[in-house]
Amino acid sequence: MAMRSIRLIFIFACIVMGVIWANYITTLLNENSINPIDPNPGRFIGAGAGFAVALIVLLGLNFITQEIFERISPALAAIGLAMIMGWATSHYVFLVFWPTAEPNLRIFLSVTLVLLFGYMGISLGLTRASNWESLVKAVHKRQFHAGSPKVVDTSVIIDGRIADICESGFLDGTLIVPRFVLGELQNIADSADVLRRAKGRRGLDILKAMQDRTEKVRIMVVEDDFADIREVDSKLLKLAHLYNAKVITNDYNLNKVAQIEGVAVLNINDLANALKPAVLPDERMEVKIIKEGKEPLQGVGYLDDGTMVVVDGGKAYVGQSVAVIVTSVLQTAAGRMIFGKLSGVVA
Repeated sequence: MAMRSIRLIFIFACIVMGVIWANYITTLLNENSINPIDPNPGRFIGAGAGFAVALIVLLGLNFITQEIFERISPALAAIGLAMIMGWATSHYVFLVFWPTAEPNLRIFLSVTLVLLFGYMGISLGLTRASNWESLVKAVHKRQFHAGSPKVVDTSVIIDGRIADICESGFLDGTLIVPRFVLGELQNIADSADVLRRAKGRRGLDILKAMQDRTEKVRIMVVEDDFADIREVDSKLLKLAHLYNAKVITNDYNLNKVAQIEGVAVLNINDLANALKPAVLPDERMEVKIIKEGKEPLQGVGYLDDGTMVVVDGGKAYVGQSVAVIVTSVLQTAAGRMIFGKLSGVVA
């Protein structure tokens, strides 16, 4: 809305300037003319010319993308500063060392210095512009609070456990939420599937709650996007490289790819598995048999934290609580599995 108003004001100003220039030119022509010229047609021509110039400028700006602007802005800044330095140096020389110099000499020296400094600005702007990206990265890194920055994946926001982890103080620093992750959450929240829509809305609610009540970390939404990359996971990894940040995710595949590319990963599932109580062989426990196992005579139950317990001889006791002696513990990428043998039925 603001940009639209600014465009309208710019177009109106160009039309007014066109009329002013038309009046000025008409006045100059009438001063040395025997037959005065009617200024009204010239005013319409000037207004039309001003409107045309405004349209040309607006159309030209539409062709300058963000990438083009970021590439040419360092060069333009270097060229402009160099030419200003040349002009200022020439005036300083005449003001301090040669105040009685002739006007022609002043013009000659000013043009010479502007030319020399301008060339240096063009050369440095075009050959050293790539260093601008390093400067932008350094500025981004200085924006973070204490603690290393962390890029948040969509799966972690939907999962929701990150809010409690942040509230407990185990995570500090800045959580970076890219705009394209918010867009993905919004698309999920607008899905026609009821379950998928509920997950998306829950993720947005959790993120808003973290912004409102979590003081241990700072939620920072960044606009960085990479038009040449389509996959969200690849964008997350590139963003992590850009900010020298870690990635928080529950995605197994993203976890592996990040490790290959040298990006540090914080996997909440790994954290949950690490916090589960240790279970040793020959230890006794009670578990309720929920279903039959894959192998003959096996029954399957679950602990309160969701750990699967496979009981040898528990098939006949589905729906009952049994005593189990632990025989082995298997740690997998999906979590931990406990194997045991039936010791007896809990009365």
